[in-house]
Amino acid sequence: MGGLAALARADGHEVSGSDKNVYPPMSSQLEALGIELTEGYDPAVLDTAPDLVLIGNALSRGNPCIERILNERLPFASGPRWLGENYLAGRRVLAVAGTHGKTSTASMLTWILEHAGLNPGFLIGGLPKNFGVSARSGDDWFVVEADEYDTAFFDKRAKFMHYRPDVAILNNLEFDHADIYADLNAIQQQFHHFVRSIAGNARLVVNGDDQALKGVLDRGCWSELTRFGMAAEGDWQVELAEPAGRQLVFHRAGERVAELNWTLTGRHNAMNALAAVVAADAAGVAPARAIAALVEFQGVKRRLEFLGEVNGARVYDDFAHHPTAIRLTLEGLRRSIGSARILVALEPASNTMRGGYHVHELAPALAAADHVWFKTNDSMDWDPGEILAKLDGQGRPRRQITNLLKDLRDAVRPGDHVVFMSNKGFGNAPQRFVRGEA
Repeated sequence: MGGLAALARADGHEVSGSDKNVYPPMSSQLEALGIELTEGYDPAVLDTAPDLVLIGNALSRGNPCIERILNERLPFASGPRWLGENYLAGRRVLAVAGTHGKTSTASMLTWILEHAGLNPGFLIGGLPKNFGVSARSGDDWFVVEADEYDTAFFDKRAKFMHYRPDVAILNNLEFDHADIYADLNAIQQQFHHFVRSIAGNARLVVNGDDQALKGVLDRGCWSELTRFGMAAEGDWQVELAEPAGRQLVFHRAGERVAELNWTLTGRHNAMNALAAVVAADAAGVAPARAIAALVEFQGVKRRLEFLGEVNGARVYDDFAHHPTAIRLTLEGLRRSIGSARILVALEPASNTMRGGYHVHELAPALAAADHVWFKTNDSMDWDPGEILAKLDGQGRPRRQITNLLKDLRDAVRPGDHVVFMSNKGFGNAPQRFVRGEA
């Protein structure tokens, strides 16, 4: 929603908004753009009689602003519908979908197009460091992070149904969003609807190693299809030339294309990079040029973002929301740092994580860590102590961030790597830890 506000402001509209608990980097971006933000949902913010209200999917009936909008028949729309009708219509759209890696892959793809001189527009659910903003208008090409979450309280289709891309990446697919999807099959059905909506002369770029996506394609595919992965049978392959993933080799139809030496690590980032290169190729950017652009890719804020050092230990902030993402991030870090200790502070903040739907996957996901602290609260439907027991009790649950930070300061020593993981604000804990604040 913050990115949509930035696009509307750039287009000359007067924009303001309401939200709860907005945290950096989005709060900083809105402030820099001069977009007025009201904390909470006081219906008085609608006294100005807006020409249009865009409603995010976090709001539902009973919200005082929603009730006033409906009672006074104020014009409203969902963010994805407004984007599709106002920014994507008439543009050449590249959409990035999947359970994991959407933000990183969309950021890589946007940077490749920028490096090639195409001045792409984009709307990304994070802050690519190469750009410093999460959205801009741009020229012909537009990169959009295509989320499978529902659109709004009045539109239960997945957001990506509004985007009608020329090139669509399907990066991976796992069960998530248990608050709106009953099981994996329900999410596959939404991806099937997405595939059905893509033009026959559009390009579908699909992770051929992913069995859940194979199940989606088995239901039908009517577009030009390109598969990528690490398995030999794909149209494109990437291989890790060294364990950490800082050196990658790309192949097309079995032929070596180019080698990439960069700062990112992990198998997941290798796959994200390959997806971006393949999609860029569909947009007319030569693979060698795309791979050269990734040498200068600076990453995304809150994706294992290095914040600074505390007593000789390196501190990171990571936007973790699913056990697979946690596992891949920590495994990539472990391969990069060898035997150095990893200390993790985890806030299970998503609806799915708080509900315990992935609780059986958490201990294996955290196996690469040496110590783990859980930020707990009353909304969690499971006992973190059971997870810690499977990790030999290395860490503890903490209800108060102040106590969690004290534990970390007592435990940390030179050479450690401290990773804060949350898809919410975590009470600004990573920054407080670096600054030495309680």
